[in-house]
Amino acid sequence: MSTNIELKARVIDWERQRQLAIALADGAVVEIDQVDTFFAVPAGRLKLRQLAPDRGELIFYQRPDQAGPKRSEYTVTVTDSPGSLCDTLARALGVSGEVRKRRWLFLSGKFGGQTRIHFDEVKGLGQFLELEVMMAPGQPVEDGERVAMLFRAALDIRDEDLIECAYVDLLTAYSGGI
Repeated sequence: MSTNIELKARVIDWERQRQLAIALADGAVVEIDQVDTFFAVPAGRLKLRQLAPDRGELIFYQRPDQAGPKRSEYTVTVTDSPGSLCDTLARALGVSGEVRKRRWLFLSGKFGGQTRIHFDEVKGLGQFLELEVMMAPGQPVEDGERVAMLFRAALDIRDEDLIECAYVDLLTAYSGGI
């Protein structure tokens, strides 16, 4: 399994924080439309991310629900048939939720770590910012947490804006369940 250190927060000032991310980024921003379908599994989370009719990723991950930096262990399997895979998994496991979002992805090697900075507009929820510090095999978790905290400060992420759980959990809570 691969490991990230992740942090998620509500955006307080979209334009200003995006400008801060542009200053931190190593290259141009990439805009991505995503539909994440979550499936009922006994542990962790399993989602199929549909990026295009012929491009998707099946992602299994485990991470604690807590504010601030958290360790996420995950595996990704690429598919060129996301629609049929989604149908198969839905029949076998059941769907537990769906998240539709537009994501702006910035990559940065600042502060001694490779980090993905996501600005997300999530349908039904609003605007969020997510950090994923990519960890090398065997790298101490504390290294990733330090990098995440430096990005948090550089992007002006406040304590009260931190999110503990996944978007799908927020959507389910707001809708009263699926």
